Amino acid sequence: MDGIEHKFVKVAAPNLKVHIAQIGSGEKVVVFLHGFPETWYSWRHQMIALAGAGFRAIAPDHRGFGLSDPAPIATFSDLLNDLLAILDTLHLPKVFLVAKDFGARPAHLFSILHPQRVFRLITLGVPFLPPRPSLYHKYLPQASYILRWREPGKAEADFGRFDVKTVVRNIYILFSRSEIPIAHENQEIMDLVEPDTPLPSWFTEEDLATYAALYEKSGFQTALQIGYRSSGEVFTLPDDVIKVPALLIMGGKDYFLKFPGIEDLIKGEKAKEHVPNLEIVFIPEGTHFVQEQFPAQVNQLILDFLSKHT
Repeated sequence: MDGIEHKFVKVAAPNLKVHIAQIGSGEKVVVFLHGFPETWYSWRHQMIALAGAGFRAIAPDHRGFGLSDPAPIATFSDLLNDLLAILDTLHLPKVFLVAKDFGARPAHLFSILHPQRVFRLITLGVPFLPPRPSLYHKYLPQASYILRWREPGKAEADFGRFDVKTVVRNIYILFSRSEIPIAHENQEIMDLVEPDTPLPSWFTEEDLATYAALYEKSGFQTALQIGYRSSGEVFTLPDDVIKVPALLIMGGKDYFLKFPGIEDLIKGEKAKEHVPNLEIVFIPEGTHFVQEQFPAQVNQLILDFLSKHT
């Protein structure tokens, strides 16, 4: 895209490099962390808007995603270390963090472990959930996407029946709905989308082609490993409180609100027990991809929140 530059940063020995996209200049730096099935490209609208407002915007592809080096064995701890390496290599003493989906977990944990490196934190679609053993298997059916994809080989076999572009297309359609994707008997998750189902109105064929090209390179192995099979990872934290000012942006029709306890957590006061300086904003018609669906609204929310510091 016009104005966005690309480079690679070495984050781990012996020579693992991650791709970063960046635009803008100056000392006010915002680092964006993506989720799945996304890459740096999911932040394109926000990067351009923030650069226009005087910020430097940086969006990495996580290791094993997009243009970054392959990393079939990867964990959330690796993403934490990669983020620290990116900041150190680019000589960024302190940044604003913006993260979405599973990218919110390293952003949350980084803000606890390295609060001196974070001005403010913004997450989309996912509140802070202190690291605990997952209980989804107790409350969600085994045919839900999150439990299916946690089982090694299950998603690989499902995805392998289609080309990469179709897989990305189907996941974007599924995750744009307001219900948790749950397969029926003798059905796989990909079968929940009919071949003639249209893309969401805000997601173009060009967007799909861009994502597909990036996942053609990377495959889905790291995405499945980190996003779905590393949830039980243990972290040593000084506490489980995020002390930096934080903003949570939620789409009112995000399917994640249907996960057990999530809506009560966000709409009640419990979310502030672990994030005392938390603001929460709902975009009523927003889905799981609210930053792509309503970029102007999300951009303004981000700029307003960051301006409280700058």
